[in-house]
Amino acid sequence: MELTGAEILWESLMREGVEVVFGIPGGASIPIFDAMLKYPIHHVLTRHEQGAAHMADGYARASGKVGVALATSGPGATNLVTGIATAMLDSTPVVFITGQVQSYLIGGDAFQEVDVTGITLPITKHNYLITQADQIAPAVCEAFYIARTGRPGPVLIDICKDAQIEKTEFVYPEKIELVGYKPPRTAPTHLLNKAAEMIHASKKPIILAGHGALISQAMDVIQQLARTTQTPVAMTLLGLGAMPASDPLSLGMMGMHGEAYCNLAIQNSDLIIALGMRFDDRVTGNLKTYAPHAKKIHIEIDPSEVDKNVAVDLPLIGDLKTVLSDLLPLIEEVHHDQWLEQIEEWRAESDSRDILYWPDDGKLYTAQVIHNIWEATQGNAVLVTGVGQHQMWAAQYYRFEKPYRFITSGGAGTMGFGVPAALGAWFADQQNEVWLVDGDGSFQMTQAELSTMVQEGANVKIAIMNNHFLGMVRQWQEFFYDSRYSGTPLTGPDFVKIAEAHGIPGRRITQREEIYPALEFAKNTRGPVLLNFIVEKEDAVYPMVPAGADLHAMIRRPVRQTEEIV
Repeated sequence: MELTGAEILWESLMREGVEVVFGIPGGASIPIFDAMLKYPIHHVLTRHEQGAAHMADGYARASGKVGVALATSGPGATNLVTGIATAMLDSTPVVFITGQVQSYLIGGDAFQEVDVTGITLPITKHNYLITQADQIAPAVCEAFYIARTGRPGPVLIDICKDAQIEKTEFVYPEKIELVGYKPPRTAPTHLLNKAAEMIHASKKPIILAGHGALISQAMDVIQQLARTTQTPVAMTLLGLGAMPASDPLSLGMMGMHGEAYCNLAIQNSDLIIALGMRFDDRVTGNLKTYAPHAKKIHIEIDPSEVDKNVAVDLPLIGDLKTVLSDLLPLIEEVHHDQWLEQIEEWRAESDSRDILYWPDDGKLYTAQVIHNIWEATQGNAVLVTGVGQHQMWAAQYYRFEKPYRFITSGGAGTMGFGVPAALGAWFADQQNEVWLVDGDGSFQMTQAELSTMVQEGANVKIAIMNNHFLGMVRQWQEFFYDSRYSGTPLTGPDFVKIAEAHGIPGRRITQREEIYPALEFAKNTRGPVLLNFIVEKEDAVYPMVPAGADLHAMIRRPVRQTEEIV
């Protein structure tokens, strides 16, 4: 079967089970888009290539499949870069496909020529420059395999325009064997036995579950380990959902804006069992004082993450679910009643949820709004966020009972992620409610994708926490720069009118009694809805570990005097 390179691309995507792609055409990708008309794959025309990247990312996170984004050469390709970096830092499997100028023009500074493979080399698992049509099918097959295996991540395929037009025989590889690329799956038996000995000897153990817990689908075995050994489970931002929030052993989120009792448990533990997490700076605080009395077992599929930030006593390299499944038969039932009682005492002293019970003082607080969204959705929504204070409050106050329900940018902290990622998540999961909790600053970065939402009829509910600030930077300025608010105040537009201009119904909410009627309005309205919550301007996320400070040196919420309440 002789096909053009462009047709081979679509035939290859069909072989990989692709159902939807996100992107924008351009001069160097016209043959690809022309050939697309022959195939049943749905194309989502985005308003910006960054939006396409985040949509593919959100789709991948919500579906567990590989996302696909398309762009043309030059500025089309470079507009993907932020989304590629976001996917790389959060281990999201996305294949990015870009058009490139004709192969004979490369290096001559042709119109819209950019060395996108060179630019993206540090932020992809692998990338390809395709100059001939017969290279396309093997590249696509390898790209999908690399993107979804081992530690997942983005792969880029840059296809020259003449390769898109050239005809050749289409043969799709039946199997993939890449020299030097063999992701580990199992850990040696003698190391598993050592891990079991360390677990049995521990008096104050804690499990730290990261994004790898969800990527490897290891939630059940993690919960089994926790219950067999009476070990509490703390989660990273991207690990939320690995343990149901209602489980007594769940400690919620750790780290800079984690629960105070969770951080105290880490600092006082004698054994850390780190599962699919990388000990990044937002989790550990000061490395010199991090969990000073704890031995550390680290189960991780990426060997480069072991001993990178925190020295560990026992590394177990392999697929998390496989390694834990091999370890569990070696684990005997253990009780840690005294340790759990101590944690419960710290939990009782925690002030992080006091704000939920403040009397109505005429102001809206983001934490309360998110708690109300949790109640209105019964905790079953797919919750997507932008980046900033609202993101941290969402992690704290929306209680995740199931995995794959919290989609947010962790490692890169990409503002503007929310709107397009929510649309991508909706394409992946249309059975559950999809809610976007965004900040006014983050929302404005990619608000053009509201048009894409309307175009696709996406049933996404948008809740903007509008404090007229770049809130997280403002909080740092308040705490550490004597409240010198330089570059952070926002005089934003009327978001409801912007929504209405796109054909999206909206409401502006300023009082607590307006919250539930607005949420019910959104839930009962088919299609996208925008709710603009005018929240307290100078509220702060508590607790907070200052950058580089000891994990236990948290800034706590000031005591609120009843006489302050109007």
